[in-house]
Amino acid sequence: MERIAFFPGSFDPFTKGHADIVERGLKLFDQVIIGIGTNPAKKRHFSLELMEKVIKGAFNDDARIRVVNYDDLTANVARDYGAKFLLRGLRNTTDFEYENTIAQVNRQIVEGLETVFLITSPSLAPISSTIVRELHSYGVDVSDYLPYPLESLTSD
Repeated sequence: MERIAFFPGSFDPFTKGHADIVERGLKLFDQVIIGIGTNPAKKRHFSLELMEKVIKGAFNDDARIRVVNYDDLTANVARDYGAKFLLRGLRNTTDFEYENTIAQVNRQIVEGLETVFLITSPSLAPISSTIVRELHSYGVDVSDYLPYPLESLTSD
């Protein structure tokens, strides 16, 4: 049976920290589905379509990686794609507190859905989409934080 992990997030934008979690996840799972979720409480800086395109490009269309957009409960989407695992990265204890609560609820929504936490590589821990988005909005070069060419963000 194929081991499929669902890696959810808003990925606004997708950073080297996210890419690191996917690459390390591929050592544990046969397939990683990157799910770009819609959060009605957040206004996107980069479109879903653009993020889908640049994430696929970052992984050179690796057959073990799939990129999807979704607008539903993460647990339901993971189940619908046949994923038995949610893959999440943790940068710090604040992330853990937040993610732990979500993991508990997801297991109640979909029986048997396990969340696997990977600790962010130390060199990537300071990177967050929020910081990258803010820096980019002020014209700061954020290419060191992205696993794809910066120009990709302007080719929508």
